[in-house]
Amino acid sequence: MFMHNKRLQYTVRVSETNPALASLLLEQFGGPDGELAAAMRYFTQGLAEDDPGRKDMLLDIATEELSHLEVIGSIVAMLNKGAKSALTEASMEEAELYMSLNAGGNSHTQSILYGGGPSLTNSSGVPWTAAYVDSRGDPTCDLRSNIAAESRAKIIYERLINITDDPGVKDALGFLMTREVSHQKSFEKALYSIKDNFPAGKLPGLAPYASLYVNASQGEGDAVGPWNTGEQWERIDDIEGRLPLDGGDGQASVALPEQEMQDFAAMTERLKSDPNANPVTGADLGGGPGAGKLSDEDLGGASDMEDARSQAAAKRPFPSGEE
Repeated sequence: MFMHNKRLQYTVRVSETNPALASLLLEQFGGPDGELAAAMRYFTQGLAEDDPGRKDMLLDIATEELSHLEVIGSIVAMLNKGAKSALTEASMEEAELYMSLNAGGNSHTQSILYGGGPSLTNSSGVPWTAAYVDSRGDPTCDLRSNIAAESRAKIIYERLINITDDPGVKDALGFLMTREVSHQKSFEKALYSIKDNFPAGKLPGLAPYASLYVNASQGEGDAVGPWNTGEQWERIDDIEGRLPLDGGDGQASVALPEQEMQDFAAMTERLKSDPNANPVTGADLGGGPGAGKLSDEDLGGASDMEDARSQAAAKRPFPSGEE
């Protein structure tokens, strides 16, 4: 059960209205790394979690993310206040109002369609989608995803802080950014409280391939480091010489019942290509400047090719240029 406290978790003080900035801040309202996506991600994980400690943590953080949604939404609404009233009361000249609403982003959509309130979209007006919630139902997988999500959100808040000089907005955004750091620490503690948390899932990796590093992009710019070199790794540079890795023939095969094998043989015989054929095609007949080399097989040379093209043109329903 939820109960709403009318006081925000952090005080919002906006110095002046700015619809364009409001539009940019929507990235953290209805964007993929925004507060709603985080709340829904952690709620759905928490409802399915059986470990009491992780369940409590996930529901705590999910609920706090809703309070952050309220904070960022309140900032957006305050930044739109002036445009909302000017638009409603028609107190500005048409050109001035147009310029204020189109200062950047989708601020005109916020003002006209949503009346200055925050919409569940990102900063480009793309609607929020449940596809942003990427839970998989395994805590070692989901907690890593949560850590990455908090990191991404922290970076977005940094960038938003850098594009405004409004001290009140900067202050509130700094609070929201810092809570992402705190949540990441909680998720990391929860992850490493699970013994044998890597790799994710129950099944172990196949031993011959678990420590392979395949140097698949070779040439200038090759680099070495602890991610691909050292006693932890078996590095493969001679990729062609090592393929296939399983020691087989490297081909795809399937065992078919007798009837299906007969059907397959009949199909391939019917649809096989003739490597010795060089048929005249529509590209040959209609080719003009820039078409490249064209086939003149069975046409007796260039003059016969022109005749073939003329015959094709004569069969068109309209004379050239009258289609």
